[in-house]
Amino acid sequence: MTTLIKLEILRTLRNKKFMFFSVIYPPALYLIVAGAADGKPIPGTHLSTGLYYMVSMAAFGAMTAVLLGNSERIAKERQAGWVRQLRLTALPGRGYVAAKIAAAATVSLPSILVVLGAAALVKGVRLEPWQWGAIAAGTWLGSFVFAALGVAIGYLATGDAVRPISMLVYFGLAFLGGLWMPMTLLPQWVQNIAEWLPTHAYTALGTAVEGGGAPHAKDMAILLGYLLLFAGGAAWLYRKDTRKA
Repeated sequence: MTTLIKLEILRTLRNKKFMFFSVIYPPALYLIVAGAADGKPIPGTHLSTGLYYMVSMAAFGAMTAVLLGNSERIAKERQAGWVRQLRLTALPGRGYVAAKIAAAATVSLPSILVVLGAAALVKGVRLEPWQWGAIAAGTWLGSFVFAALGVAIGYLATGDAVRPISMLVYFGLAFLGGLWMPMTLLPQWVQNIAEWLPTHAYTALGTAVEGGGAPHAKDMAILLGYLLLFAGGAAWLYRKDTRKA
């Protein structure tokens, strides 16, 4: 499994499209959005736009890397007959899913660090050292949830359908979770739905730390629940697909 993780990481890092959309695009988008708002406070919160969008764009970049990258790559592997090759190995479904999640989450780290670096160096965001570390760690660990979702989508959808399905899930979760727009600016019914979505809990990890506190237990429980759901579903879909191969 360790060898598979290393191969996945190396293959992903060689992908120029990945490097742009998951490493360069999120910090560029952060500078555009935060710059347009010019450091104004977010209504209904204690955070400035620079702080709020730093966390949301770091999460957005991590999601780009792990959700879109995983789903499309796995769908292509299935088309190429990779599942049939895996049937010849002793690798169980949970091992394959764990390897895919670990590899995807590892390559999401550069995106997170670049966004945080842009916030500190360009936008002048200032936090305590422990806050920087906690935000980076929380955003990275939270990306495992969406890596598992990417694996599940990759085995659920066909090669032709995987892109529209993954994009619909990706943009839907990003919007409803408050990654593009603060939740306080959205209708109340959207806020009520978003409260139970993984993206909302994901960004809440960082915003809680920015406020000087610890992440809320409810948000961590929601993320853990989704991780178990997505990882379990991905393992089941992998075994089902293997039996049909």
